Amino acid sequence: MNEVITLLQSHRSVRKFTDQTIPQTVLEELIKCGQAAATSSFIQACTVIQVEDKNKRKLLVDLAGGQPYVEHASRFLVFCADMNRHKLVCDMHNSKMEAGYTEQFITATVDVALFAQNVLTAAQSLGIEGVYIGGIRNNIAEVSDLLELPKLVYPVFGMCLGYPAQDPETKPRLPLSVVLKTDHYQDDNDTTAISEYDEQVREYYRSRTNGKKETAWSEKIADMLVKEARPHMNPYLKDRGFILK
Repeated sequence: MNEVITLLQSHRSVRKFTDQTIPQTVLEELIKCGQAAATSSFIQACTVIQVEDKNKRKLLVDLAGGQPYVEHASRFLVFCADMNRHKLVCDMHNSKMEAGYTEQFITATVDVALFAQNVLTAAQSLGIEGVYIGGIRNNIAEVSDLLELPKLVYPVFGMCLGYPAQDPETKPRLPLSVVLKTDHYQDDNDTTAISEYDEQVREYYRSRTNGKKETAWSEKIADMLVKEARPHMNPYLKDRGFILK
């Protein structure tokens, strides 16, 4: 194909980094790449907090569930869905913003995801690697206080960036037939395809852990989805002014 397709299809999460610092000028170019992503109705609802304070980094390690790379990565970014900026704009025009709609929450969150993926892809094109940190939502209220986020702003996830000190394998993805449908949704053959895929995932984990782990994808998902999934998120988001109507 071409270099872009090869880069996208070779994505992997990297959690160990060298001591080399990503220059600020390079980081700012990566953020500009994020800004170039598609944005619903030109809403531009993503704000990025670059966390450089060492004490805040250490606190974020614990708040994110004990992930040491948050502290040691060259750069740590927190991507926030931001509708506060839009309230400020409405105030500039003496307009009363109708906040709290679920659609606003969706569009802002999608904006963040598109923005962040552009940042990571651009970074990887320069030999910089990274990993998303959804664990900041484990203690999302505390993270919001630490970063002094106002109402109508919430942290969607973090991202560690740095020059890689490891070379992990690419994790196999679901078969194309499971995710690509024609004209309508059909799942008649998905169970068979997923069972075959499970064997690929088992082999991936065997190779990665020297035989210490061989969990299938379906087993992992079935185990995960019988447990609570951050139930504090709903009241937190409502408190921040999201999903009220």
